[in-house]
Amino acid sequence: MASQAPSKQQGHVHKWQDDKGFGFIETSSGASLFFHISEFRAQRRPEVGEAVVFDVGQDSQGRLQARQVQELSFVQQKMAEKNRQIRQRNRKRNAQAEFAAGQKQRLFLGIGFYGVVILLAATQKLSWLVVAWYAVLGIVTYLTYAKDKVAAQNGDWRTPESTLHLLSVLGGWVGALVAQMYLRHKSQKPEFRIVYYLTVIINLAGLLFVIMGGGLETLKDVLSGFL
Repeated sequence: MASQAPSKQQGHVHKWQDDKGFGFIETSSGASLFFHISEFRAQRRPEVGEAVVFDVGQDSQGRLQARQVQELSFVQQKMAEKNRQIRQRNRKRNAQAEFAAGQKQRLFLGIGFYGVVILLAATQKLSWLVVAWYAVLGIVTYLTYAKDKVAAQNGDWRTPESTLHLLSVLGGWVGALVAQMYLRHKSQKPEFRIVYYLTVIINLAGLLFVIMGGGLETLKDVLSGFL
């Protein structure tokens, strides 16, 4: 049985007898190897001078010959495509890893915020009504994001972005954060993200105002002036 070398070699077709269906390949070392048309892996006839890639094997009499002859340009194209796919997979894998890391950081941020609010209420620096407000708004905002995503997938009537931002600025920004992470809704649109972060800043500023002694009534009057 003919043996076959495991590694590919390069050369070029320096002689081809089309009527007989065989030719010879000159290797990079200058050797000449016989090959048959049946070993040419292309939907056409070989051309003299074209670069090829091949394996080296032996015929039944032990003579060296070229096997699995392919066009060098085809092999290079396939290798380039394979490398491109590998790079795409690596980029996707890295993006997923970064997204997962960002998820954990943002989740810790949300949990930390609720922890601080509860601690402030426990030390009587903040009303428990504020804690309840943030909890309820967080849930409502998350459910609103979920409803909007389903609507987007089904082509139904969407929730206006202004409504999502309003819920966030009123205290539901943690729910919005969790929805953006786990529902992957509104998490890729830069303009939306910028406005979202502004709503977080505005809400935290309002909370700080209350903590510093502004009072809920004063904050309510301020918000009513904008709404």
